[in-house]
Amino acid sequence: MPISSASQHPFVVMLICCVAAIGGFLFGFDSGVINGTVDGLQQAFHSESVGTGFNVASMLLGCAVGAFFAGRLADRFGRRTLLIVAAVLFLISAWGSGIAGGSLEFVVYRVLGGLAVGAASVMSPAYISEIAPSHLRGRLATIQQVAIIGGLFFSFLNNYVLANVAGGSTEPLWFGFEAWRCMFWMELVPAGIFFVALLFIPESPRFLVSAGQEAKAERVLRLVYDAATTERRLGEIRQSLSSRHQPRLSDLINPATGKLLKLVWVGIGLAVFQQLVGINVVFYYGAVLWQAVGFSENDALMINVISGAVSIAACLVTIGLIDRIGRKPLLWAGSLGMTLTLALLVYAFSTADMVNGSLALSSGNGVLALIAANVYVFCFNVSWGPVMWVMLGEMFPNQVRGSGLAIAGLFQWVANFAITMTFPIMLASIGLTGAYGFYALCALISIFFVARFVRETKGLELEEMVYE
Repeated sequence: MPISSASQHPFVVMLICCVAAIGGFLFGFDSGVINGTVDGLQQAFHSESVGTGFNVASMLLGCAVGAFFAGRLADRFGRRTLLIVAAVLFLISAWGSGIAGGSLEFVVYRVLGGLAVGAASVMSPAYISEIAPSHLRGRLATIQQVAIIGGLFFSFLNNYVLANVAGGSTEPLWFGFEAWRCMFWMELVPAGIFFVALLFIPESPRFLVSAGQEAKAERVLRLVYDAATTERRLGEIRQSLSSRHQPRLSDLINPATGKLLKLVWVGIGLAVFQQLVGINVVFYYGAVLWQAVGFSENDALMINVISGAVSIAACLVTIGLIDRIGRKPLLWAGSLGMTLTLALLVYAFSTADMVNGSLALSSGNGVLALIAANVYVFCFNVSWGPVMWVMLGEMFPNQVRGSGLAIAGLFQWVANFAITMTFPIMLASIGLTGAYGFYALCALISIFFVARFVRETKGLELEEMVYE
């Protein structure tokens, strides 16, 4: 039966989880800041649609590598250690992306940032899941998504304010540097806070047990449970880890069949579908999208800010629901909502006319597109946005958590790269109608994926997660 023990020090546990979630904030900021810099990148580096797509998407290559190796390295060196490494890479990337003088240099710094984002994307939810008691785990892990969306929101707000102060993203702002460069440098502040704060939080108790440091693990668990429950939890963690060897990638293979565990395929499906519904096209190319249908740069950046605020509101709703109604109902409802709203966007974009070489929506369909886009963003962020990360952090048994996250994280970021890289090409070839039609189809398929393959994890201890 699931154990539901009240935390002995809930404020301390929440504070620890909030520190880990700063990685999510930087994940969001680093992902969203590119949104307002596309015009600057095109002008500074003289890039066309494919080149711009690669400049925007280059970070995601680093994300895929970072997510894959972070899961494995965290099994060897610890979750907290990998988060500290990520914080250092965030600092380097933020400075270098703003100072870059050419596409190659820019891509190198963005890939370094991608390594940090990839590591933070899998390690922050894993760390939170391993620290939090089961009855609070969904809510505390959802803080990660609130932080991601908070990072996106503040990157959009940052872009909007700096572009307005300078008179445009390509205009000079500080010391003669263009506003788009300053947009990247603003990330230095939260990255520095993240690095310092990580020095004061403990390592994951489940990693400490796997590393043979049970005395330290016990001290961490006492922050969460009373003495009797701590002893029981230690025993359960010890039992859930293989006595034969440390966690390794081969643990993902079912010895009876020689194939990947079914659970790993479900994790891959969750990770890939979260990207195939097209959410990061809105986050990365929002300014381009709205300008493509007739909005000014200033209005497009303001719409991004509104979308960020809607996203935060949706995540707050999830915090109140995820441990009450569960993960699977939220995923299913989100898929349904995204399918309907994407279909409305397809309809609105299909009615756009060409005016002076640019698309233009009628006033009625412009309002429809704006409302549908923000409802779509709400549906994503009340469901797949936070719930996918919560489930990846908790659905794998202790012995395979790092490896399972490595594989799922790799697929998540490869899918993210593919969607981000192909959007400018799709926009030029099949238009917004075709692109959003594809995302709507993927959202529809995800409804059936959730119904058939996803299992509920609400209320289960991590030691109760079973192999399949």
